[in-house]
Amino acid sequence: MSLITGVAFQQTATVWAQSAPAKPAPDVIIFTNGDQLTGTLERATGDSFVFKSDIVGEITVTADKIKELHTGGKFVALKNGEKVTRTSKTPGTITYQDNAISLADESSSSTVETVPVKDLSVLIDGATYAKEVTGNPGIFQDWTGGISGGVTLVESTQTGQTFTAAVNLIRLVPSVDFLPTRTRDTVNVLESYGKLTQPVIPQTTPPTPDSVAKSNIFHADAEHDKYFTPRLYGLVGLSYDHNFAQGLNLQQIYGAGIGYTVFKTPVQEFDVKADVHYERQNFVPPTASTDLIGSSFTELYHRTLPRKILFTESGTFIPAWNDPSIYSAIFEAGLQMPTYKRLSVNLGLQDNYLSNPAFGYKDNSFQFITGVTYSLK
Repeated sequence: MSLITGVAFQQTATVWAQSAPAKPAPDVIIFTNGDQLTGTLERATGDSFVFKSDIVGEITVTADKIKELHTGGKFVALKNGEKVTRTSKTPGTITYQDNAISLADESSSSTVETVPVKDLSVLIDGATYAKEVTGNPGIFQDWTGGISGGVTLVESTQTGQTFTAAVNLIRLVPSVDFLPTRTRDTVNVLESYGKLTQPVIPQTTPPTPDSVAKSNIFHADAEHDKYFTPRLYGLVGLSYDHNFAQGLNLQQIYGAGIGYTVFKTPVQEFDVKADVHYERQNFVPPTASTDLIGSSFTELYHRTLPRKILFTESGTFIPAWNDPSIYSAIFEAGLQMPTYKRLSVNLGLQDNYLSNPAFGYKDNSFQFITGVTYSLK
């Protein structure tokens, strides 16, 4: 019985070994000093190659320290100044030697392309190329951003509650920094609600009801950008605002325009935008509602500070062309400070100005908001 069982086990193991797919050979770097390192080539930017090994982890090696490089994975090489289109390029296995990268087609074992390192912009794996260049992600894919919230409670002679919540989402296609952006979508929602209850002191006979003060400020906007060049883009957008502090039940804006990226670096970006739109303002009675044709002139700036602190700032001026006496403005600024993994502490301020608030209301509304942000990616 033991002999039969042993034979059966051996035959089963042999069949499994023959049917199991062969594990791909690791990539190999041969350094100029003769040392070798096995692992996986992840990508390359210019003359810097990012290589991941079980021994040393992820390292970046410059081309002048590499004698040879052999990979089993398939890559696509993009040259400096090369216009990236959705026309498919054929990924191939690569070798590096004599300051040049050679891409080979496995099916024919012939060289498809040779790129000198001095002309190399990026080297990306075939899966990333297919996803970011030739692919067309669905509307619910590749969103990044954060969800924020904060609360303040007061329980004393007076009772009060203040709640804030925000959602800031952005989607870039492609989603990687080393490829020029084709489209950009943004969605922003901000809600701030507060209630303060104050008893009458001294109380009267019969009792006088407590006084209640409420605040409710809501903003939401969405925008789709289509890039014509790496810096110039067309846009369509909409926004909704409700501000109890200004007697504004609902302001609706629907428009289209153009935007331009003045400068963009790995740590900062500055954009300017302008549009033409239809605007509807609905106020609490007895103030009449208005229908306007206007424009929004916007500037946006963000910068990554030391310790990955993110600073954002934007300003928008909104004049009405069919009634020059009506205009509004919005200014926002914020700091997002990472604390633990995806959690950050955020500090922000928002100032809303409305030249024609409802009767009896102030024309300016200022908020300073603190809270916690959870980053989606």
